[in-house]
Amino acid sequence: MAVQDASYDRLRAASCADEVAYVQACLRLFFNPAAGAADHGGMPAPAISVAHVADIARLNKVAVFMLKALSHAMTGAPGELLAWLDGYRRRTLSMNAACIGDSIAIHQVLQGRQVDFVFLKGPLQQQLLYGDHFMKPSGDVDILVSPPGFSAAREALRSAGYEVAGKSRSVWWVRFLGEQHMVRDDGVRVATVDLHYRLQQPGSPSPRDIDCFLRRKREVKVAGAAMPLISASDTLLLSCISVAKAFFNREPCAGYVCDVRAAASRLNEAEQQKVLEHAAEQGLADTLLLGLRAADVLLGGTATLLSDRATRILARIDNADLFHMVIAPWLSSLRWPQRRTLLWELCGREPVRYLAEAGWAASADLSRRIFERPAAAPVRGNG
Repeated sequence: MAVQDASYDRLRAASCADEVAYVQACLRLFFNPAAGAADHGGMPAPAISVAHVADIARLNKVAVFMLKALSHAMTGAPGELLAWLDGYRRRTLSMNAACIGDSIAIHQVLQGRQVDFVFLKGPLQQQLLYGDHFMKPSGDVDILVSPPGFSAAREALRSAGYEVAGKSRSVWWVRFLGEQHMVRDDGVRVATVDLHYRLQQPGSPSPRDIDCFLRRKREVKVAGAAMPLISASDTLLLSCISVAKAFFNREPCAGYVCDVRAAASRLNEAEQQKVLEHAAEQGLADTLLLGLRAADVLLGGTATLLSDRATRILARIDNADLFHMVIAPWLSSLRWPQRRTLLWELCGREPVRYLAEAGWAASADLSRRIFERPAAAPVRGNG
């Protein structure tokens, strides 16, 4: 499921070290504007390719972060870049406003059918992390249900006009990914729901107790309605799960890493200890540490309990390589660890668990090869 984007080829062919550094400096400035104002945010000179910066920002979903950071910068940003970033922000606003409307309608339907569910990611999470619903574009609504409630949730969404997208009907999607895409086309726009009963793809450890995300949920007020959202600590775990998934697929993930930092920064030391314990119970201790180390490498260390614990994960990979794995995975010079090495680390180097997860991943890959093969082209007759 790796991203296929022509931007990769353009960025791979160009020398983009200055552009990558510029994006990183903007992100550090976003999270620490006071320090940035004193030293100009460590911003490199803006003699950069605006097109390449735009590609990096779009692929990592951090354009709005950059726009907000540059409002604090003492140095001038290229006008063309500011215009592009503002256009991206406007598109994000429109997209997420529609997503919020869809979320409200979905909440009403599932609540009416007494389906236990919780919202994942999206504008609701962004508001809690950043005080802004419009930080990253959300093209669909992600919801999680328990495995036994999956069919009931799907039928409830069908009653609201959503239908399962053809590709996600396969055994690989339903059994191994544990999700289905559902779409509703009213002739004006297409709305999409990602209905989940799993939270990680094969190849990385999954949470041991999915129902725990439902039991620990919190409520947020949206247009007067109390909407169910995963807890603060589960938001951090889910962001780290997304980082691990991106590493497995070799996709850029600075936007997820920003979520890791934002979620972790809201926890006091007692809460940090609790999230470490909760992650261990879920079998996600090393997934948590991976996301935390990625945040420290991209955004600077925080000298907290979580940061101190994170230094040991993937210790053989130096910070420079890990940084580029996060923000510029297309680099041909990047020394990627083998996927089985990453899985071994995320399984805590426990042989039994590693073999179980590796077997699950192998079964998923076989299923995908069988059920996701493109249809053969029709054979034309000679006559």
